[in-house]
Amino acid sequence: MTDDHGDADAIRYLQVDVFAERAGGGNPLGVVFGADAWSEADMQRFAKWTNLVETTFVLAPGDARASYRLRIFTPTREIPFAGHPSIGSAHAALETGRACARAGELLQECGAGLLPIRVGGEGTCRRLFVRSPAARVVREGGDDALLRAALGGMRLGALPPAFIDGGRRWWVAELADEASLRAWKPDHAAILALARAGDGMGLCVFARADTAAVPPPPNPESPGYDLVVRAFPAGVGIGEDPASGAANGLIAAYIAQREPHGALARGYRVSQGRETGHDATLDVRIDGSSAAAVIWVGGRSHTIVDGTIRCRIGDAR
Repeated sequence: MTDDHGDADAIRYLQVDVFAERAGGGNPLGVVFGADAWSEADMQRFAKWTNLVETTFVLAPGDARASYRLRIFTPTREIPFAGHPSIGSAHAALETGRACARAGELLQECGAGLLPIRVGGEGTCRRLFVRSPAARVVREGGDDALLRAALGGMRLGALPPAFIDGGRRWWVAELADEASLRAWKPDHAAILALARAGDGMGLCVFARADTAAVPPPPNPESPGYDLVVRAFPAGVGIGEDPASGAANGLIAAYIAQREPHGALARGYRVSQGRETGHDATLDVRIDGSSAAAVIWVGGRSHTIVDGTIRCRIGDAR
Protein backbone atom coordinates (compact mmCIF):
# COMPACT_ATOMS: atom_id res chain seq x y z
CA MET A 1 0.00 0.00 0.00
CA THR A 2 1.18 3.54 -0.80
CA ASP A 3 -0.19 6.34 1.37
CA ASP A 4 -0.98 9.92 0.28
CA HIS A 5 2.69 10.85 0.73
CA GLY A 6 3.99 8.00 -1.42
CA ASP A 7 5.27 5.88 1.48
CA ALA A 8 4.98 2.28 0.35
CA ASP A 9 5.67 0.99 3.89
CA ALA A 10 2.76 2.84 5.49
CA ILE A 11 -0.52 1.14 6.33
CA ARG A 12 -3.85 2.65 7.32
CA TYR A 13 -4.76 2.01 10.94
CA LEU A 14 -7.93 2.85 12.84
CA GLN A 15 -9.00 2.31 16.40
CA VAL A 16 -12.73 2.01 16.72
CA ASP A 17 -14.99 2.03 19.77
CA VAL A 18 -17.61 -0.65 19.12
CA PHE A 19 -21.08 -1.11 20.62
CA ALA A 20 -21.15 2.34 22.17
CA GLU A 21 -23.89 4.95 22.21
CA ARG A 22 -21.20 7.49 23.05
CA ALA A 23 -17.52 7.42 22.12
CA GLY A 24 -15.43 5.80 24.81
CA GLY A 25 -18.10 3.53 26.25
CA GLY A 26 -17.67 0.44 24.11
CA ASN A 27 -15.10 -2.19 23.19
CA PRO A 28 -11.89 -0.96 21.48
CA LEU A 29 -10.80 -2.56 18.21
CA GLY A 30 -7.73 -2.10 16.02
CA VAL A 31 -8.38 -2.25 12.25
CA VAL A 32 -5.57 -2.52 9.68
CA PHE A 33 -5.91 -1.83 5.95
CA GLY A 34 -3.24 -2.57 3.35
CA ALA A 35 -1.55 -5.53 5.03
CA ASP A 36 -2.39 -8.06 2.29
CA ALA A 37 1.31 -8.96 1.93
CA TRP A 38 1.77 -9.63 5.65
CA SER A 39 2.22 -13.20 6.84
CA GLU A 40 0.07 -14.73 9.55
CA ALA A 41 3.01 -14.36 11.93
CA ASP A 42 3.26 -10.64 11.08
CA MET A 43 -0.43 -10.16 11.87
CA GLN A 44 -0.15 -12.06 15.13
CA ARG A 45 2.86 -9.99 16.23
CA PHE A 46 1.00 -6.77 15.49
CA ALA A 47 -2.10 -7.95 17.35
CA LYS A 48 0.04 -8.84 20.35
CA TRP A 49 1.60 -5.37 20.24
CA THR A 50 -1.74 -3.51 20.12
CA ASN A 51 -2.78 -5.53 23.20
CA LEU A 52 -6.44 -5.02 22.35
CA VAL A 53 -9.06 -7.71 22.81
CA GLU A 54 -8.98 -8.12 19.03
CA THR A 55 -7.21 -6.59 16.04
CA THR A 56 -8.48 -7.14 12.50
CA PHE A 57 -6.99 -7.04 9.02
CA VAL A 58 -9.27 -5.97 6.17
CA LEU A 59 -8.04 -7.69 3.02
CA ALA A 60 -9.02 -8.16 -0.60
CA PRO A 61 -11.80 -10.77 -0.79
CA GLY A 62 -11.21 -14.24 -2.12
CA ASP A 63 -14.89 -14.58 -3.01
CA ALA A 64 -16.12 -12.15 -5.66
CA ARG A 65 -19.42 -11.75 -3.81
CA ALA A 66 -17.75 -10.44 -0.64
CA SER A 67 -17.19 -6.78 0.21
CA TYR A 68 -13.84 -7.70 1.82
CA ARG A 69 -12.09 -10.52 3.67
CA LEU A 70 -11.51 -10.22 7.40
CA ARG A 71 -8.90 -11.89 9.58
CA ILE A 72 -9.35 -11.54 13.32
CA PHE A 73 -6.59 -11.89 15.92
CA THR A 74 -6.54 -11.77 19.70
CA PRO A 75 -3.14 -11.04 21.29
CA THR A 76 -2.48 -14.81 21.31
CA ARG A 77 -4.21 -16.41 18.30
CA GLU A 78 -6.38 -16.04 15.21
CA ILE A 79 -10.11 -16.73 15.56
CA PRO A 80 -12.65 -17.43 12.79
CA PHE A 81 -15.39 -15.03 13.92
CA ALA A 82 -16.25 -12.47 16.55
CA GLY A 83 -19.04 -9.94 16.70
CA HIS A 84 -17.35 -6.78 17.88
CA PRO A 85 -14.49 -7.09 15.32
CA SER A 86 -17.03 -7.70 12.55
CA ILE A 87 -19.09 -4.63 13.44
CA GLY A 88 -16.05 -2.40 14.02
CA SER A 89 -14.31 -3.48 10.82
CA ALA A 90 -17.45 -2.89 8.77
CA HIS A 91 -17.70 0.59 10.30
CA ALA A 92 -14.05 1.27 9.42
CA ALA A 93 -14.48 -0.05 5.86
CA LEU A 94 -17.43 2.27 5.31
CA GLU A 95 -15.73 5.26 6.94
CA THR A 96 -12.61 4.89 4.79
CA GLY A 97 -14.52 4.18 1.58
CA ARG A 98 -12.98 0.70 1.28
CA ALA A 99 -16.45 -0.85 0.98
CA CYS A 100 -19.92 0.30 -0.04
CA ALA A 101 -23.20 -1.23 1.03
CA ARG A 102 -25.31 -2.91 -1.62
CA ALA A 103 -29.04 -3.02 -0.97
CA GLY A 104 -28.31 -1.97 2.61
CA GLU A 105 -25.79 -4.73 3.29
CA LEU A 106 -22.11 -5.58 3.31
CA LEU A 107 -20.94 -9.17 2.88
CA GLN A 108 -18.03 -10.17 5.10
CA GLU A 109 -15.79 -13.08 4.19
CA CYS A 110 -14.16 -14.60 7.28
CA GLY A 111 -13.27 -17.90 8.90
CA ALA A 112 -16.96 -18.55 9.62
CA GLY A 113 -17.92 -18.11 5.95
CA LEU A 114 -19.81 -15.31 4.23
CA LEU A 115 -21.76 -13.24 6.75
CA PRO A 116 -24.08 -10.35 5.83
CA ILE A 117 -23.89 -7.11 7.77
CA ARG A 118 -26.94 -4.84 7.68
CA VAL A 119 -26.29 -1.11 7.38
CA GLY A 120 -28.82 1.32 8.79
CA GLY A 121 -28.38 5.09 8.90
CA GLU A 122 -25.29 7.17 8.22
CA GLY A 123 -22.41 8.84 10.04
CA THR A 124 -22.59 8.89 13.82
CA CYS A 125 -26.16 7.54 13.73
CA ARG A 126 -25.22 4.45 11.71
CA ARG A 127 -26.07 1.09 13.24
CA LEU A 128 -24.58 -2.11 11.88
CA PHE A 129 -25.87 -5.64 12.50
CA VAL A 130 -23.94 -8.82 11.75
CA ARG A 131 -25.78 -12.10 11.26
CA SER A 132 -24.51 -14.58 13.79
CA PRO A 133 -23.48 -18.04 12.57
CA ALA A 134 -26.05 -20.76 13.19
CA ALA A 135 -25.84 -22.07 16.74
CA ARG A 136 -26.43 -25.48 18.29
CA VAL A 137 -26.54 -26.64 21.87
CA VAL A 138 -23.74 -29.16 22.40
CA ARG A 139 -24.94 -30.07 25.88
CA GLU A 140 -27.16 -28.62 28.53
CA GLY A 141 -27.40 -28.74 32.29
CA GLY A 142 -25.48 -27.79 35.40
CA ASP A 143 -24.06 -31.20 36.33
CA ASP A 144 -20.59 -30.52 34.86
CA ALA A 145 -18.08 -30.35 37.72
CA LEU A 146 -15.88 -27.76 35.98
CA LEU A 147 -18.93 -25.63 35.25
CA ARG A 148 -20.05 -25.78 38.88
CA ALA A 149 -16.58 -24.69 39.96
CA ALA A 150 -16.58 -21.82 37.46
CA LEU A 151 -20.00 -20.61 38.61
CA GLY A 152 -18.83 -20.69 42.23
CA GLY A 153 -22.23 -21.44 43.74
CA MET A 154 -24.01 -18.52 42.06
CA ARG A 155 -27.79 -18.83 42.07
CA LEU A 156 -29.07 -19.64 38.58
CA GLY A 157 -31.97 -18.20 36.61
CA ALA A 158 -34.79 -19.71 34.56
CA LEU A 159 -32.73 -21.33 31.80
CA PRO A 160 -30.21 -24.09 32.57
CA PRO A 161 -26.56 -23.55 31.64
CA ALA A 162 -25.59 -24.75 28.17
CA PHE A 163 -22.47 -25.28 26.08
CA ILE A 164 -23.22 -23.73 22.69
CA ASP A 165 -21.34 -23.83 19.39
CA GLY A 166 -21.90 -21.16 16.74
CA GLY A 167 -18.79 -19.63 15.23
CA ARG A 168 -17.41 -19.69 18.79
CA ARG A 169 -17.94 -22.20 21.61
CA TRP A 170 -19.10 -20.75 24.93
CA TRP A 171 -20.65 -21.95 28.13
CA VAL A 172 -23.59 -19.65 28.83
CA ALA A 173 -25.45 -19.45 32.12
CA GLU A 174 -28.37 -17.37 33.30
CA LEU A 175 -27.96 -15.97 36.80
CA ALA A 176 -30.90 -15.29 39.06
CA ASP A 177 -30.76 -11.50 39.16
CA GLU A 178 -28.94 -8.46 37.83
CA ALA A 179 -27.51 -7.32 41.16
CA SER A 180 -25.77 -10.65 41.76
CA LEU A 181 -24.36 -10.72 38.25
CA ARG A 182 -22.93 -7.21 38.51
CA ALA A 183 -21.38 -7.86 41.92
CA TRP A 184 -19.92 -11.27 41.06
CA LYS A 185 -16.17 -11.78 41.53
CA PRO A 186 -15.44 -14.75 39.26
CA ASP A 187 -12.72 -17.36 39.71
CA HIS A 188 -10.74 -16.83 36.49
CA ALA A 189 -8.63 -19.96 37.00
CA ALA A 190 -11.78 -22.08 37.22
CA ILE A 191 -13.16 -20.45 34.06
CA LEU A 192 -9.88 -21.14 32.25
CA ALA A 193 -10.09 -24.83 33.22
CA LEU A 194 -13.65 -24.94 31.90
CA ALA A 195 -12.61 -23.30 28.63
CA ARG A 196 -9.68 -25.66 28.08
CA ALA A 197 -11.75 -28.77 28.80
CA GLY A 198 -14.15 -27.98 25.96
CA ASP A 199 -11.79 -26.09 23.65
CA GLY A 200 -14.11 -23.13 24.16
CA MET A 201 -13.89 -19.42 24.79
CA GLY A 202 -14.95 -19.54 28.42
CA LEU A 203 -18.05 -18.56 30.35
CA CYS A 204 -20.68 -15.94 29.53
CA VAL A 205 -23.30 -15.13 32.16
CA PHE A 206 -26.48 -13.13 31.75
CA ALA A 207 -29.41 -11.93 33.81
CA ARG A 208 -32.69 -10.29 32.98
CA ALA A 209 -32.72 -6.63 33.87
CA ASP A 210 -34.21 -5.59 37.18
CA THR A 211 -36.76 -3.19 35.76
CA ALA A 212 -37.07 -1.45 39.10
CA ALA A 213 -33.35 -0.64 38.94
CA VAL A 214 -33.26 0.46 35.31
CA PRO A 215 -34.30 4.10 34.99
CA PRO A 216 -36.05 5.23 31.82
CA PRO A 217 -33.51 6.60 29.35
CA PRO A 218 -33.27 10.40 29.65
CA ASN A 219 -32.01 10.68 26.06
CA PRO A 220 -31.09 8.40 23.13
CA GLU A 221 -27.46 8.22 24.31
CA SER A 222 -28.53 6.61 27.59
CA PRO A 223 -30.76 3.76 26.46
CA GLY A 224 -32.53 1.31 28.70
CA TYR A 225 -31.79 -2.41 28.49
CA ASP A 226 -33.47 -5.78 28.90
CA LEU A 227 -30.54 -8.09 29.58
CA VAL A 228 -27.22 -7.71 31.42
CA VAL A 229 -24.24 -9.74 30.18
CA ARG A 230 -20.72 -10.44 31.41
CA ALA A 231 -18.29 -12.52 29.34
CA PHE A 232 -15.04 -14.15 30.47
CA PRO A 233 -13.08 -15.47 27.44
CA ALA A 234 -10.30 -17.10 29.43
CA GLY A 235 -9.70 -19.54 26.59
CA VAL A 236 -8.05 -16.78 24.56
CA GLY A 237 -6.28 -15.17 27.49
CA ILE A 238 -8.79 -12.38 28.24
CA GLY A 239 -10.10 -11.76 31.74
CA GLU A 240 -13.38 -10.00 30.93
CA ASP A 241 -14.65 -8.70 27.60
CA PRO A 242 -16.34 -5.27 27.66
CA ALA A 243 -18.73 -6.16 24.78
CA SER A 244 -19.14 -9.56 23.15
CA GLY A 245 -21.03 -9.80 19.88
CA ALA A 246 -20.50 -13.52 19.29
CA ALA A 247 -21.38 -14.50 22.87
CA ASN A 248 -24.51 -12.37 22.75
CA GLY A 249 -25.46 -14.08 19.50
CA LEU A 250 -25.28 -17.47 21.23
CA ILE A 251 -27.33 -16.23 24.18
CA ALA A 252 -29.97 -14.92 21.77
CA ALA A 253 -30.08 -18.21 19.86
CA TYR A 254 -30.53 -20.10 23.14
CA ILE A 255 -33.33 -17.79 24.29
CA ALA A 256 -35.04 -18.06 20.89
CA GLN A 257 -34.94 -21.87 21.11
CA ARG A 258 -36.04 -22.21 24.73
CA GLU A 259 -38.49 -19.29 24.97
CA PRO A 260 -39.93 -18.86 21.44
CA HIS A 261 -42.98 -17.02 22.79
CA GLY A 262 -41.27 -15.13 25.60
CA ALA A 263 -40.80 -11.41 26.08
CA LEU A 264 -37.33 -11.51 24.49
CA ALA A 265 -38.20 -13.74 21.54
CA ARG A 266 -38.10 -10.97 18.91
CA GLY A 267 -35.12 -9.08 20.22
CA TYR A 268 -33.87 -6.97 23.08
CA ARG A 269 -31.15 -4.58 24.25
CA VAL A 270 -28.06 -5.60 26.24
CA SER A 271 -25.97 -3.72 28.80
CA GLN A 272 -22.40 -4.99 29.11
CA GLY A 273 -19.05 -3.78 30.37
CA ARG A 274 -19.86 -1.56 33.33
CA GLU A 275 -17.90 -3.86 35.62
CA THR A 276 -14.76 -3.12 33.55
CA GLY A 277 -15.29 0.64 33.38
CA HIS A 278 -17.13 0.56 30.03
CA ASP A 279 -20.80 1.04 29.17
CA ALA A 280 -21.54 -0.91 26.00
CA THR A 281 -24.96 -1.23 24.40
CA LEU A 282 -25.76 -4.08 22.04
CA ASP A 283 -28.99 -4.51 20.12
CA VAL A 284 -30.21 -8.01 19.30
CA ARG A 285 -32.75 -8.74 16.58
CA ILE A 286 -34.30 -12.17 16.19
CA ASP A 287 -35.93 -13.16 12.90
CA GLY A 288 -38.05 -16.28 13.06
CA SER A 289 -38.40 -18.51 16.09
CA SER A 290 -37.04 -21.55 17.85
CA ALA A 291 -34.17 -23.43 16.18
CA ALA A 292 -34.83 -21.67 12.86
CA ALA A 293 -34.29 -18.19 14.30
CA VAL A 294 -31.76 -15.92 12.59
CA ILE A 295 -29.83 -13.74 15.05
CA TRP A 296 -28.51 -10.26 14.29
CA VAL A 297 -26.27 -8.47 16.79
CA GLY A 298 -25.33 -4.84 16.34
CA GLY A 299 -25.02 -1.30 17.52
CA ARG A 300 -23.15 1.93 16.97
CA SER A 301 -19.40 2.46 16.52
CA HIS A 302 -17.12 5.50 16.72
CA THR A 303 -13.75 6.13 15.08
CA ILE A 304 -11.28 7.22 17.78
CA VAL A 305 -7.96 7.05 15.88
CA ASP A 306 -7.43 7.25 12.11
CA GLY A 307 -3.99 7.51 10.55
CA THR A 308 -1.10 5.76 8.85
CA ILE A 309 1.69 3.88 10.56
CA ARG A 310 4.96 2.24 9.57
CA CYS A 311 5.24 -1.11 11.28
CA ARG A 312 8.65 -2.43 12.31
CA ILE A 313 7.47 -5.18 14.64
CA GLY A 314 9.30 -8.38 13.78
CA ASP A 315 9.06 -9.00 10.05
CA ALA A 316 5.93 -6.86 9.51
CA ARG A 317 6.91 -3.92 7.30
